[in-house]
Amino acid sequence: MVMVSVASPSPMVRAEEDLGPPWLRPLLGTSFFVPCRMHPELSKNECNLFCLDCTGDALCAYCLPAHRDHHVVQIRRSSYHNVIRVSEVGKLIDISHVQTYVINSAKIVFLNGRPQARPGKGVTNTCEICCRSLPDSFRFCSLGCKLGGMQWDPSLTFAIRPKRGQGSGDDGSGSDDSFSPKKPRRTAGFDLGRFDRPGIRWSDDEGSRSNNGRPITPGTPTINRCRPSRRKGIPHRAPFYG
Repeated sequence: MVMVSVASPSPMVRAEEDLGPPWLRPLLGTSFFVPCRMHPELSKNECNLFCLDCTGDALCAYCLPAHRDHHVVQIRRSSYHNVIRVSEVGKLIDISHVQTYVINSAKIVFLNGRPQARPGKGVTNTCEICCRSLPDSFRFCSLGCKLGGMQWDPSLTFAIRPKRGQGSGDDGSGSDDSFSPKKPRRTAGFDLGRFDRPGIRWSDDEGSRSNNGRPITPGTPTINRCRPSRRKGIPHRAPFYG
C-alpha cells in the first residue's frame, strides 16, 4: 500500500512587476508636506510633489526646474491624510474597487489606508485590508489597500484595460508600457500653472450655464394688466370767513 501525501495549496505569490508600476510603492511610502532639504532657506518650501520618473524624495516647487521633462504629480491633504486627484492618477493606473471622494469639486483617492478601531453600527461593508467602513460598491479605501489585496487576489490589477473597440496604437495592438507615465505636452517654457498655489481653492466655474449647456438668458418680463389709479381732481381751498 502506497501512501500519497497531498500538500495543502499555498497562497499565490505574485511577482513585483505584477503589483503595479515601479513608481507606485515609492509614492505610497514617501513622506510629504515636510520642509525641502534642498531649499531649507526659502519660504513655502513644503514638499507636495512627486516625480514618477525619478521615484525619489518628495519635491517642492523650487525643485521643478530639475524635473523639466519628467512626469510630476501633486499630492494634497484631506483629514491629515495624503490624497491624489483621480484626474492625475486615473490616467496611469486602474483605480477600480477603490473608494473615491469629492473634495472642493475634485474627485480624489487616498494613498494609504486609514484603519478604524471598530466599524459603526449598521455597517455592512468594510475595507478588506484596514477594515474601514465603505459603501457596498467598493472593496478598498485607498491605493495602498488595493495593493495589499493584490497579494492574494489574482483578479486585481493596476493595469488599465483598453475599452472595447479602442486600440492603443495605430495597428490596434495593445501597449506593453501601460504603467509608464505619459510625458505631458509642453509649449515654450516650463508650465508651473498646472500645480496649485497655497491659498487657492479648487472650484468649478459652471454657474453661468444651465443644465442643458445653453447660456442662461433673462426671461421676458410680465405685463402688469392692473388698471391705473384714477387721477384726483384739482384741490379747492376752503372759503375764508372773516
